[in-house]
Amino acid sequence: MEARFTRGKSAILERPLSRPKTEVSVSAFALLFSEVVQYCQSRVYSVTELQARLSELGQRVGASLLDVLVLREKNGKRETKVLNILLFIKVSVWRALFGKEADKLEQANDDDKTYYIIEKEPLVNTFISVPKENSTLNCAAFTGGIVEAILTHSGFPAKVTVHWHKGTTLMIKFDEAVIARDKALEGR
Repeated sequence: MEARFTRGKSAILERPLSRPKTEVSVSAFALLFSEVVQYCQSRVYSVTELQARLSELGQRVGASLLDVLVLREKNGKRETKVLNILLFIKVSVWRALFGKEADKLEQANDDDKTYYIIEKEPLVNTFISVPKENSTLNCAAFTGGIVEAILTHSGFPAKVTVHWHKGTTLMIKFDEAVIARDKALEGR
């Protein structure tokens, strides 16, 4: 009985986790994402609620994406330092999602627990038409949710907010305990 399910094809658990073809056409992504935004927009009453809903959806994606990328890119080894996890997000996560690295990673001058990932023209904002009454809408809240989930599930609890500044800026504010742990690791 078991043979009839696996005849001619390998069982899904026996397939390698090597990198499959991951390219998705931009037009297909744009259509799907615009439908997601429209769906969310029909169930909220303000721009803030819409961005929160997009962030929640991004967090679901980020939690799943983390496991796959850590397995593929890092051979199952997780990061222990703040700067390393941020570079992992800037390079590996961005490349997996958008096919390129994020434009910039910066640390705030006056606050050691605040970092910025800057993307001049995020793909998630490219094909979304925003009416004038919703001019503050930034669909990169979806990407912010992905980043927040990756950080939280990696053991770096943080709050990620999205702002219009130098394009789109994801402001990452780590918990105090994360920075204290990072400083203790540097002291070793």
